[in-house]
Amino acid sequence: MKQFITTALVIIAITAYGQKKELVEYRENVVEKAIAELDSVTAGPEGELYKEFAENGIRGHYVFDITIREKGAVATVFVVNDGENPIPQQNRLKDLIKLYRFSFKVPKGKSYKFQYTFNL
Repeated sequence: MKQFITTALVIIAITAYGQKKELVEYRENVVEKAIAELDSVTAGPEGELYKEFAENGIRGHYVFDITIREKGAVATVFVVNDGENPIPQQNRLKDLIKLYRFSFKVPKGKSYKFQYTFNL
């Protein structure tokens, strides 16, 4: 019985550790990782955000300033190239990006801003 409890606790600890997000601390690393992740989720028919964009009919060239905060949450999304695309599409894309959670986290109390270009 003692071995069973020990084994169960070890399995729970390993599972809990495996679910934690990677901590990225330096601005250059955060921006690099965020851009790579956005490239991945917006590319091709398999990308998570690509599917959302296709369902909502979002097309065009968009440049946004995106700020990431703790736990990989998107804090702010600001439009840089205002006037190039229809406002409803631009706002829908902004809302979808605001809901996105990155697969890594940043240090508590810190936020990192970067510019990203969506070519859809």
